[in-house]
Amino acid sequence: MLTPEHIRAARALLGWGQSELAKAADLSVPTIKRVEASQDVIQATYATVIAIQTAFEAAGIQFTNAADGTIGVMLKKG
Repeated sequence: MLTPEHIRAARALLGWGQSELAKAADLSVPTIKRVEASQDVIQATYATVIAIQTAFEAAGIQFTNAADGTIGVMLKKG
């Protein structure tokens, strides 16, 4: 499950601001701000979370699942 911290980390790896993520995910900047301001669990619809994840993956971000259930954020090269 993605958290606000994962979203901020992915944006940082790409060098994106909130407006770049909003454009890539076809969402509004206030929506991105609200999602990132959530505590622990993202407060958004499933469609919003999928739009964010899809935008990141299209830009080369890879979310990895560890055996302990944690999620890592990596930028694929090439």
